[in-house]
Amino acid sequence: MAAGTIIAVLSNVPWGQVIDAAPKVAEGATKLWGAVTRRKKNDADLAPQAGAGATEGDVADDSLQRLRADVQVLQASVRDVREELLTATELIKQLADQNTVLVQRVELHRRRLALLSYLTAGGFTMLVSAVVYLLTTR
Repeated sequence: MAAGTIIAVLSNVPWGQVIDAAPKVAEGATKLWGAVTRRKKNDADLAPQAGAGATEGDVADDSLQRLRADVQVLQASVRDVREELLTATELIKQLADQNTVLVQRVELHRRRLALLSYLTAGGFTMLVSAVVYLLTTR
């Protein structure tokens, strides 16, 4: 990308709103992370034991075996989805934390740029005043 394009894109970002929303984003990601990890602990406690309630008579029943196999497949799928959800929420939390740090740094650079602009304007004013003074005293 050209530098002009990057500057144009960055100048169109509502930085005030981004800075205001950064703590809310980080807080939301933290709450989501807490909810998912809490849910994972609760689900692990509620997981059924393998073979619980099975008797020799049940093993012979073909439809019951198919249902149990289907339940096991579904439980494995649910575990996979939960694992993906946990990974996604961890990523969201990390991105929210990085966003907070990025916003803080952008705000710091914005303040430094404003200070540098004021100092440059003051220096330029002093330089013009000195040139005018020198030209008028001759």
